[in-house]
Amino acid sequence: MTSAHTIEVSDALAELSRFDAVIDVRSPSEFAEDHLPGALNWPVLDDEQRRLVGTLYKSSPFEARKIGAALVARNIAKHLDAHAQELPKSWRPLVYCWRGGQRSGAMSWFLGQIGFRSRQLQGGYKAYRAQVRLDLENLPARLRYRVICGRTGSGKTRLLKALEVEGAQVLDLEGLACHRGSVLGALPEQPQPSQKRFDSLLWSRMRSLDPERPVFVESESRKIGQLRVPESLHERMRASSTCIWVDLPEAERVTLLLQDYAHFIANPQAFCQQLDALTTLRGRDRVHGWQTMARAGEWPTVFAELMREHYDPGYERSLRNHYPQLDAALQLPLAGASEQEMRSAARQLLANAN
Repeated sequence: MTSAHTIEVSDALAELSRFDAVIDVRSPSEFAEDHLPGALNWPVLDDEQRRLVGTLYKSSPFEARKIGAALVARNIAKHLDAHAQELPKSWRPLVYCWRGGQRSGAMSWFLGQIGFRSRQLQGGYKAYRAQVRLDLENLPARLRYRVICGRTGSGKTRLLKALEVEGAQVLDLEGLACHRGSVLGALPEQPQPSQKRFDSLLWSRMRSLDPERPVFVESESRKIGQLRVPESLHERMRASSTCIWVDLPEAERVTLLLQDYAHFIANPQAFCQQLDALTTLRGRDRVHGWQTMARAGEWPTVFAELMREHYDPGYERSLRNHYPQLDAALQLPLAGASEQEMRSAARQLLANAN
C-alpha cells in the first residue's frame, strides 16, 4: 500500500515544478553519475560510509543497521543545521534515494516530524530511471525535426546556437554530450557525462519541446564520443522529411576549425595522441605526416588535409546511407561563419520553418 507521504514517479515528474526542492540523499558518487533535474545532494551516507555499512551488512545485517542508523542520524542533523533553519513550514521537498527505501525514508521522516510537507519518491531513482528510458523510446515520435547537415567545419553547431537566439526550438545533442562528435571532439577540461546523465539531460530537454513547432537538430551518428544517442531518436531524425545542407567555402571551414580547436594548437602533443586513433583507417605514414605538420605548427595545412582526406569522404558516405532524402535537402550557402552571418541564416530558415 502506498503511504500518504509517498508519491509515484509518474505523478512526481508531472508536478516536479511544484516541489520547492528535490533532495537526493544518495552518496556523492551516485549523485554525480545521475540525478533528477534540479536535485540537491544531501547524502545521508557518504561514499566511504556506504561502503563500510554495505560490507558489514553481508556478515551481520543487525550490526550494519545499528551503525548505519547512527551515521544517517548524524548526517541528517548536519544537513538540517546547514540548510533547513531558514525554511518556512510550507516548504515542500521531494526526497529520494536509490529505491525509495531506508535512506530517503529516514530523511523524509525527519523533515515530516519538523512539520515540512515532505514527500518520498516511491521506487526512488530506480523508478525515475525506468521512466526516463521509457519516455526516451516514446518522446522522439512527438516531434518534427529539421536536420542540419554539412561537412566538418561548416558551422552546424554555430547555426544551431544562432537559431536558438532567434527563438527556434533546438536540440543540441553535442552540447548535452559535451563532445563535438569526432575523434578530435573531446572538449578541454569538460569530461563527458555518464550515459545515464546524458539520458536525463536529453529527457529533460525533449520534455520541454513543443510538438507544434519544428525542432532543429544536427545530423549525428549513433554515438557522440562515448555516449549513445537513443535509437528511437536517431530513427526519427533519419526519417525527417526536411534536411538542410549548410555549405561553407573550404577556406572558411579551415578558419572555423582553427578557432574551435585552438586548444590543440596550444597542446600539439594532445592532438597527435588523438590522431593515433586514425592509424587503422588512414595508415601509419599518413597519420605520422599529419602529426609532423602539427608539431611544426602547420595547422591550416593539417586541418585542410584532415577535412579532404578523412572527414569529408567518411561523413558524406555515412550521411547518404542514413539520409536518403539528402539530395532534396534545402541548400544553405554561407559566405562565412560570423555570428552576424549565422543569425541571418537562422532568420532565413525560420521564415520557411513550417
